[in-house]
Amino acid sequence: RVHGGTFFVMQPSNANEGCVGPSHEQAGKAASCEGCPNQKACQSGTVQQDPAVLEVAARLQTVKNIVLVLSGKGGVGKSTVASQLAFSLAEKGLEIGLLDIDLCGPSIPRMLALEGHTVQESGSGWSPVYVEENLGVMSIGFMLPNRDDAVIWRGPRKNGLIKQFLSDVDWGDLDCLIIDTPPGTSDEHITVVQYLKESHVTGAVVVTTPQDVSLDDVRKELTFCKKTKIPVIGVIENMSGFVCPHCRCQSEIFGRGKRGGASQMAEEFGVPFLGSLPIDPALAQACDGGKSYNGSGGVAQERFREFVASIQVACNLSKPVDLGVSENSVGV
Repeated sequence: RVHGGTFFVMQPSNANEGCVGPSHEQAGKAASCEGCPNQKACQSGTVQQDPAVLEVAARLQTVKNIVLVLSGKGGVGKSTVASQLAFSLAEKGLEIGLLDIDLCGPSIPRMLALEGHTVQESGSGWSPVYVEENLGVMSIGFMLPNRDDAVIWRGPRKNGLIKQFLSDVDWGDLDCLIIDTPPGTSDEHITVVQYLKESHVTGAVVVTTPQDVSLDDVRKELTFCKKTKIPVIGVIENMSGFVCPHCRCQSEIFGRGKRGGASQMAEEFGVPFLGSLPIDPALAQACDGGKSYNGSGGVAQERFREFVASIQVACNLSKPVDLGVSENSVGV
């Protein structure tokens, strides 16, 4: 919620409409607190932790790193980065999970060639759908009867499913759980940050495109990370020009805008800039076909490897094994 210009994450489920949140300086004192069953607890600062937070932490205790892929803008390539990051880390022999919480636009099943698969349940919870034995995936896309079905849900239903994804999926031992999020800073983001409060969140990878209209929204995402105390692993500028496959000259299709692009934005916010990724038809082909970008011969392949290496360092994943190009890689 926004109250007095400040963002708040936590809010008791039985709170009054207009709740300012128990961490606010006016908690228990604001006009909206009158008659709320939590008013005295908020005034005294004794609001109890949501038991679901500890439930999620217990479920994810065998997950070494959790990386959120965020952006304030839609269509900038969050799912592209999330899916290809998952492929790349799995190809290094690491145990990887990929969770898709973009409930209204789940792209991950297609991007990992898993359309038509369904979620299986066992005594230990929901089982991820596996691309390889070390790459498991969970998405609402596996639960829709038809790929064209729309998910028309209000916040509480979205929040409930995200809680189930975090507390009921049996990921097992993971080196990294990558969470692909929808654009913005709304219900899904508030919910996932709330429930991961006691879990091992390593940080966020923030994706943007070069133009100012994208950067304006992504700046809000960086502010969200700051207010919710999520470390920013780095910013990636996607669709950063087009490199001609023939002459290798680069054209700035979207321009640089007046603010100097993502590198300038990252500098202003004091967060790492991981680099830029040019438009590459081979990357689009890999995502549409549910394949790894590695081995595609694409012009941006080396740059993406550099992103992966930076994220691997941030996660302290120094496993030297590299399985090379998997059978899920695009052919040259």
